[in-house]
Amino acid sequence: MYTAFASVYDRLMNNVDYDKWAQHYAYLLSAGGVQRGRVCECACGTGALTVRLAKLGYQMTGVDLSQEMLSVAVEKARSAGVTVPFVKQDMCYLQLHRRQDAILCTCDGVNYLTKPERVRTFLSAAYQALKPGGVLVMDISTPYKLQHILGNNTLGCQDEDVSYVWQNSYHPRTHTVDLNLSIFVRDENGTYTRFEEKQTQRAHTMEEMQKYLEDTGFTKIRFYGGERRRAPKETDQRWHIRAVKPKEKK
Repeated sequence: MYTAFASVYDRLMNNVDYDKWAQHYAYLLSAGGVQRGRVCECACGTGALTVRLAKLGYQMTGVDLSQEMLSVAVEKARSAGVTVPFVKQDMCYLQLHRRQDAILCTCDGVNYLTKPERVRTFLSAAYQALKPGGVLVMDISTPYKLQHILGNNTLGCQDEDVSYVWQNSYHPRTHTVDLNLSIFVRDENGTYTRFEEKQTQRAHTMEEMQKYLEDTGFTKIRFYGGERRRAPKETDQRWHIRAVKPKEKK
């Protein structure tokens, strides 16, 4: 997964306002009581958000399963003049040297956990990696987006040197969508190379996420609609979720 995709990922995501996204995450962290401190971003990909948060003053660590994505992230951090350790790990079995003030899981990371037990395993690992009073912040693509925007739909984009066709299939029984991308990359000679990328995401409901978090031990669970500071709606395409690991009783 992501072997060839890593080389073009940032170009395909160039419409994402990562500066705005980083500021929103900074707000969610601050509102949860984390002004600065140690923060681990799971499913960090090429580190676009990780690097921006490091520039805002957080002591960031980036974790991802793809070494290719992490290699891009390392170069990005070096170019930005920030020090960020990037670690190849399965976030469901997160192992960090020190407990963190916050754990992030961004850009649909939880959607790629297509089995409830995988979500629970990740939340348990995040819980153990947090300090008492630490904060978990996530974003997920909503059931509305996966079923009605992506599901059973074909999307396309053509740029000067990268184009793609994105064919999707939604499965109501499993609440999953198969994402099939055909990506065409143009080289300096004008020749196109085609490669395929196949992914699967699951549509987790608010009720499911609430229960998973409560069962893990998290408290003060809040859902936000999109990148705005308001209650979520069913027709939102993305939810942000914040939860707190309780402080130890004296």
